[in-house]
Amino acid sequence: MEKSESKSNSRKGGYLLLIFALLMITWMVFSGYFDWFHLTLGAISCGIVTWMSADMLFANRTTSLLKRVVQAVRMFFYFIWLVWQIVLSNIHLLKLAFAGQRALQLQVVSYETKLESDFEKFLLANSITLTPGTVTMKIIGQTFYVHAISDVAAKGLDGEMERRIAKIFA
Repeated sequence: MEKSESKSNSRKGGYLLLIFALLMITWMVFSGYFDWFHLTLGAISCGIVTWMSADMLFANRTTSLLKRVVQAVRMFFYFIWLVWQIVLSNIHLLKLAFAGQRALQLQVVSYETKLESDFEKFLLANSITLTPGTVTMKIIGQTFYVHAISDVAAKGLDGEMERRIAKIFA
């Protein structure tokens, strides 16, 4: 019993460390300050957030720490791809702005997803909303309702984003 409890505590410590590291890296990237004051403030803030919300990030604690690190690396590459999609969507919206109101084809599209976990759906919904020209309005079960500003934006819901998210957690 003690050995199993020790292994569980070790795994929990690994998750806490991973969550803290992810938050600290995010803090450093977004703050842009690397002096002792800001790094200490970031460490204290990330420690408090890790302590208060660690259970929210990884609901499935049976996944190994190595797999979580692999997922974090895949997530990094997904975010690079997502930024590129945001750039392309901004270019599309710029074209729509110059074309005038006649180019708009406002519509609500329903989109069925095969993603299982709430976190995966959350990531998909936010990725859709971050991409200019589309907004996730509602999620009911496996169905996403997305407002699209044009046919091009609606056709952008071709499943590529979902496939990339599923690959992160495969």
